[in-house]
Amino acid sequence: MSRYFISLFLLSIGFLVSAQEEPIEPQPKDSVAQQETIGPQTKDSPRYMESYGLRVGVDLSRPTITFFEPEYTGFELVGDYRITQNLYLAAELGNEKRDRQEDLYNFTTSGSYIKVGIDFNTYGNWLDEQNLIYIGGRVAYSSFSQTLNDFQIYDSNRYWNPDDFPVGSTEAREFSGLNAIWLEFVLGVKAELLANIFLGGSVRLGAYVTNDEPENFRNLFIPGFNKVTDGARFGIGYNFTLSYFLPLYKKPRVNKKKKITPPVEEEQ
Repeated sequence: MSRYFISLFLLSIGFLVSAQEEPIEPQPKDSVAQQETIGPQTKDSPRYMESYGLRVGVDLSRPTITFFEPEYTGFELVGDYRITQNLYLAAELGNEKRDRQEDLYNFTTSGSYIKVGIDFNTYGNWLDEQNLIYIGGRVAYSSFSQTLNDFQIYDSNRYWNPDDFPVGSTEAREFSGLNAIWLEFVLGVKAELLANIFLGGSVRLGAYVTNDEPENFRNLFIPGFNKVTDGARFGIGYNFTLSYFLPLYKKPRVNKKKKITPPVEEEQ
């Protein structure tokens, strides 16, 4: 399932990259206006206004996984707020619960998480477009519990139990009040399907800073972080989102073309 969503994400990036060109303006300007940055509106240098506001949405991958995998439930809300032409404040808020069977034990992880950070858009849009190919970073926090449902005891002497290990306990034991903090590097894309409606996706590389593990047990799954690899501090995650952009105000678009200074003629 995760390979499916990551493949869709990579295809989306490829589509936007193939379509990217220099920003195109709806009407030609004379050579003087093309050399100037956009400033106060005049007849020769019109101002092109861009929308700024709040974009909110949901992650589609988690409900899909919940439908196909009964041992998992989860949801995630996503949002960003545009503060400059290419810079966005961004956040995710979610909840996950996963049952997992290992060789000798079965456990359940349940908890919530929040991620906050920034996204920087690297995509040069045509005028009136708001697509994003972005890189970003997050600081993330998760509060969760681990429940050891049952476990078996590893025994190298298989005389009494040739087909299985002896049962240690079938009584559930809960470890609550756990938390983890990690940093994420984000690579993502958001494409406008209809007016103000965006389809997006991202992949994330996380490295945890703190990981509060219970006594006589360890965290093998952290909500929001994903699977914890033995002996490593890194985890990989993704999301696939549908969101709506709510325009709040407009600002003039800045022309990034450098101002050309004509050469100074030398006096004879």
